[in-house]
Amino acid sequence: MAHVGTSSVLDWTKLDIYHWLCKIGFPEYGTLFEQNSIDGSALLFLTENDLRNPPLSIEKLGHIKKLYHEIHILQLDNIPLIAKLGYDPYCVINNIPNECRREIGNYFCPAEHVTPDIYPLGMDIDDRTENLSRSKKLKPEVWKTVISLVYLFVVTWITAFVMVIVHNRVPDMKKYPPLPDIFLDNVPHIPWAFAMCEFTGTLMLIIWIAVLIFHKHRFILLRRFFALSGTVFLLRCVTMLITSLSVPGTHLQCNPMVEELQLDNGSYHSVWVKARHAYFIWRGAGMSVQGVRTCGDYMFSGHTAALTILNFFITESHEHYSIDVFIAFYITSRLFLYYHTLANNQALMQRDSNRTRIWFPLFSFFESEVDGIVPNEFETVGSLAQNMIRWLRRHWRIWYRLSMRREITPIPEKSQNSESVNRQYFRDRNKKES
Repeated sequence: MAHVGTSSVLDWTKLDIYHWLCKIGFPEYGTLFEQNSIDGSALLFLTENDLRNPPLSIEKLGHIKKLYHEIHILQLDNIPLIAKLGYDPYCVINNIPNECRREIGNYFCPAEHVTPDIYPLGMDIDDRTENLSRSKKLKPEVWKTVISLVYLFVVTWITAFVMVIVHNRVPDMKKYPPLPDIFLDNVPHIPWAFAMCEFTGTLMLIIWIAVLIFHKHRFILLRRFFALSGTVFLLRCVTMLITSLSVPGTHLQCNPMVEELQLDNGSYHSVWVKARHAYFIWRGAGMSVQGVRTCGDYMFSGHTAALTILNFFITESHEHYSIDVFIAFYITSRLFLYYHTLANNQALMQRDSNRTRIWFPLFSFFESEVDGIVPNEFETVGSLAQNMIRWLRRHWRIWYRLSMRREITPIPEKSQNSESVNRQYFRDRNKKES
């Protein structure tokens, strides 16, 4: 038996349908659905008329409406499955008659069954399906974003430390000349290309920050950026450490760090010295414009992983082999594509959630509350300012209440004792006068 909610609806059996009915509060219709052989695929195409008319003939109007509402939600969550079966999801969800079907790869719906209210004219089926597939609940989940930031922070430190290790293992340039490379052998060396790549990367980072400032779902974007960046550079640590390639160009001066520091007593091998070198690389983000100079970290290119579209500048600077650039471009672009394909397709996530948790643990954790495509919605400067003011007011009130609670202290016992003493004094005085 498949577990309801974790498997594809198409795999649901009659027993799964009964569990689903119990879950939504209609167990009394389990026998009725079983008698009519309603499984997952049949449930996905039930309409309100099917519930109302024979052979189901549900009599209570409230039950019909509530039950169809749950079926409608199920249809919205499984739009890709409906399309995969050859039906137009928009027609199925809006109860348009079954003349609406897919023919020769295109969607065809008769005009007499189309109304402007539910089927906008001139709207492409892909746009309609995309609108239906958009996420209906987008929680910021700031705490997950913080966890992804910590993940990236740890990975960058690991990367910096691995770069220190591979720098010390770089092959001797006198014994091991540059490897044959079809691009580097035919493209002249351009000295300013590598610096231009890093300056362009800085410009792209500024644009990315501007997008985050105005995007309504900035925390989801940040979470995905941190998770993908951390995963790519963690994979880069493995490829750098496994095999040390020779220096790709004779213009580069690369020697092991022990020779550069001239530490014959072997003190460089201490963890503390390597940690200081790793901090220097981490602080400069591995960029040559920040004074960072590393060797041996070739497979695969960290610059191309950050700037896949600018790999031409890296190749012409002769700072990496062509295979480094190609592998970095392929891994980064494919990982981004596969991640968002799974995130945008709720059916793929539900089909085998247990296997997804095993093979993609970070994805399952970070995308557990995202049920569709994240729309590109931006805030204006005015709305952004209003949100900032509202946020400051809310936190100011919290801080003010906490400060007021600290200032309000209970009456000390000394003052209470003095008051009782005064009362006793006046009593004694009145007795004497009387």
